[in-house]
Amino acid sequence: MSNRAHRFHAPMIIYFDAIRRAGSVREAARRLNVASSAVNRQLLKLEEELGTPLFDRLPGGLKLTHAGATFARHAIEVLQDAERVRSELEAMQGLRSGHVEIAAVEALTSGLLPDVLAQLRERHPRITVGVSVLGSAAISAAVIGGDADMGIAFGVERTSDLRQLSHSRHPLGATMRPDHPLARSSSLTLATCLSHSLILPKADLSIRQQLQRALGKLPQGAVETSSVELAKQLTMRGLGISFQTRIGIEDEIERGELVHIPIARPAYLQADLGIYVRSARNPPIAVHALVDLLNAALARCATVAGEAEPAAPPSST
Repeated sequence: MSNRAHRFHAPMIIYFDAIRRAGSVREAARRLNVASSAVNRQLLKLEEELGTPLFDRLPGGLKLTHAGATFARHAIEVLQDAERVRSELEAMQGLRSGHVEIAAVEALTSGLLPDVLAQLRERHPRITVGVSVLGSAAISAAVIGGDADMGIAFGVERTSDLRQLSHSRHPLGATMRPDHPLARSSSLTLATCLSHSLILPKADLSIRQQLQRALGKLPQGAVETSSVELAKQLTMRGLGISFQTRIGIEDEIERGELVHIPIARPAYLQADLGIYVRSARNPPIAVHALVDLLNAALARCATVAGEAEPAAPPSST
């Protein structure tokens, strides 16, 4: 949320939302660059007007009460709508400005997302961006909770609180060094891969769940990690085979440092990458500008790989 959007609303809402995010009055005041006493005064005034406590005062910080959680949903919508209105008003003047908070999976940070943000900066230099790198479940929570304007994630569980703006499907493959004994294969079965050292995803990654469904039970990997970047680095150092899409390893494949081999049917595996916003929210123009660039980049990935389905709007069913 940009600072200028804050000007549309009373300090009580702004300070309440800052406290909700920070978990304490002192930290909220630090982030807002105002005195703690001013933040606390606005909170007390808001609680007095509503006639109910909004936070439980606990030794470890402040926690929303049931009434506070209800008011938080209102505050999130009010502040996000303010950003959308400001963005639309400035777009009408040809400014194309705004701020977008993104929550994205780690795989996007190696190539695709930096390229897209560079294009965004070139085309719309007045749009600013914040990026949080999270797991898919945390991305859903960040979007629903208002901490992110949009989320980009694999295998997100669909809920009524999330709206999918677009999606693309990317085959999972066995990734290894070019000097690996299996590196010249045109395709591989999972059974063949199991006879070699493996670098496996931890349970919090959707790829792990797909592998478990295909195999029933996974062997112990040489290394198990929830970091896609670490898995890539370990694969490049010859510790074993990892399983992932081409997203995040495009440069290494192009330089000949890694190979990505399709998994043979019937155990054909793929990852659904989606772009999500809150269902109750009409995203600001800045979000749509970024989504357009992301979809174009994903379409290019599909063309280069010759295997992925390009980004597409969600179906109406």
